[in-house]
Amino acid sequence: MHPPGFWSRPPGHPLARLLAPAGHLYGSLAANRMDRAGAAPPCPVLCVGNFTLGGAGKTPTALALARLLREFGRKPAFLSRGYGGRVAGPLPVDPTQHNAAEVGDEPLLLATFAPTIVSRDRPAGARRCVEAGADVIVMDDGLQNPSLSKTLALAVVDAGAGIGNGRPFPAGPLRAPLARQWPHVAGLVLVGEGDPGERVAAQAQARGLPVHRARLVPEDGSAWAGRRVVAFAGIGRPQKFFVTLRGLGAEIVAKRAFPDHHPYRPAELAELTALAAREGACLVTTEKDAVRLPPQEREAVRVLRVALSFADEDGVRRQLADALTAPREAP
Repeated sequence: MHPPGFWSRPPGHPLARLLAPAGHLYGSLAANRMDRAGAAPPCPVLCVGNFTLGGAGKTPTALALARLLREFGRKPAFLSRGYGGRVAGPLPVDPTQHNAAEVGDEPLLLATFAPTIVSRDRPAGARRCVEAGADVIVMDDGLQNPSLSKTLALAVVDAGAGIGNGRPFPAGPLRAPLARQWPHVAGLVLVGEGDPGERVAAQAQARGLPVHRARLVPEDGSAWAGRRVVAFAGIGRPQKFFVTLRGLGAEIVAKRAFPDHHPYRPAELAELTALAAREGACLVTTEKDAVRLPPQEREAVRVLRVALSFADEDGVRRQLADALTAPREAP
């Protein structure tokens, strides 16, 4: 879905006020669910979640944390619900055999780095992670899911968007009232720059929580300078993708924004291909979008790859090390 425009406007917007009772009910139910005790996991679980609906940079953050865990000599595996996929799991993801319609787009990206299990039943998925050789689990999303106890939970916030108008869905983008979510997180990952994110960071710091500042760094960024492109994306904030391309010097002759996790139809791809041909430009999209393209179409589309870089990587390492060495409840 495309987030409604009023979500990013002041909380007194008429539509936000109209939907406030529904948001209060939804937020209260979600918060009460978060407060439930979860099953003890078979190994440490690091949860990478966010306070709001939509993208914030969770998957790049999960990949960055898994890389640091490998530096510790640990064997991480990813656990995902597989949003957008039809498979309930638990199922080990094989990027050469599975597609986004089956397992979701994020698991396909994660599985290129480490064993990845999709499972709507998180405790069952955790057991499959251990069976796959993991001694630590990185859970992509799941902050609001109480079924599995977390060793460490980090909330990822897009600094440009923050928490929008600060209201729970459908009056705003929050999955539950922010005050009810803070007790469930041990730190904040702030991606990018922007006043909305800084306001959330100030709340985290006031609570004594670490704020890990990070940015998405394009790979081979110099290759885009002066290149004419038709850019398209179906992610939480497509505008971020377009701004990044312009910042790299690309000339965007046309752009198309689709809803997050959008399954591309042949007619849409044919239209984009024809548009690029008319403009003498190349098609470009994100890694997350690319895994949702049919294999035959994927070869004709350039992909802008990015990686998350922490400003203070040692600070992240310290928090991870402390979490991994803390006494743990037996499963």
